[in-house]
Amino acid sequence: MAALPPLTALRAFEAAVRHGRMTRAADELSVTHGAISRQVRLLEEMLGTQLVERTREGLVPTATGAALAQQLARGFRHIEAGVAAASQAGGGAVDVSCMGTFTMRWLIPRLGRFALAHPDIDVRLMQSDAPINFARGGYSVAIRVTDHPMPDDAVVTHLFAERCGPVLSPELADRLNLRSAADLADAPRLGTRTRPGGWATWCASAGIPALEAGTSYEHFYFMLEAAAAGLGVAIAPEPHVADDLAAGRLVAPFGLVPSGLDYVAARRKDAQHTVRRFCEWLGQEAKAGAHGLHPAPVTQEPAGNAPTRKGTAP
Repeated sequence: MAALPPLTALRAFEAAVRHGRMTRAADELSVTHGAISRQVRLLEEMLGTQLVERTREGLVPTATGAALAQQLARGFRHIEAGVAAASQAGGGAVDVSCMGTFTMRWLIPRLGRFALAHPDIDVRLMQSDAPINFARGGYSVAIRVTDHPMPDDAVVTHLFAERCGPVLSPELADRLNLRSAADLADAPRLGTRTRPGGWATWCASAGIPALEAGTSYEHFYFMLEAAAAGLGVAIAPEPHVADDLAAGRLVAPFGLVPSGLDYVAARRKDAQHTVRRFCEWLGQEAKAGAHGLHPAPVTQEPAGNAPTRKGTAP
């Protein structure tokens, strides 16, 4: 039997053909464009045949390349199914892909209750806000905002509608003496590269001329910390700031309004039972916090009772 080419080369080639561009394959596999190109060339050298043609429009597989890519795609699906079955047999682990700031501000503060209710399930978190791809993502649950389509093979659990608005520290609010939304034109405004249209969208809902952020931060979390430190006003989604609003670390002088987006949890239709239990719990948590998103303290209850929720957001 001939020696098989390296798995990395096979994965790189299959992703490149599927996407039609090496840059997209590189994004999926979290490597550089050059790494994908080298792996494809290596595979062609090992097999002694041309597999793709490079054109201005992207990659075009040769007849041999197209046949190989089809077989590889089928093989990877079998491997993924086998890994999923083994994981279910072992039980206990749920890999969750979630936006970074939402993970820190909403999900992690609530995971203590899940751990108490389901001590046999280990929740492993990874950060991403990319479109959901169960086949290549390495996760079984994805929590996302509905700013892109959900996969056809996903079961989607609605968590809550997103509400956004300007938030700032109480000290800065006192100094600015904001009386109407129009006063924000003279306030220091903060933004984030992950949602560059946040100010324009909120201004449209408030019926005032569009405003732009003055200082933009790489990550949402940095922007919110800057707002809490009194550096400016930020447009923020409620799940990211509900705890700070409840604690008085931030204030929302003009309230929060629907953004038109929703937070959802997606899983495969054939997900294992641990994944289904986790998604059910997410839905219950979201429903319980429908009238106030900040979490209650995690309390250990006597056996047979669920943890209780103490307090609600104002």
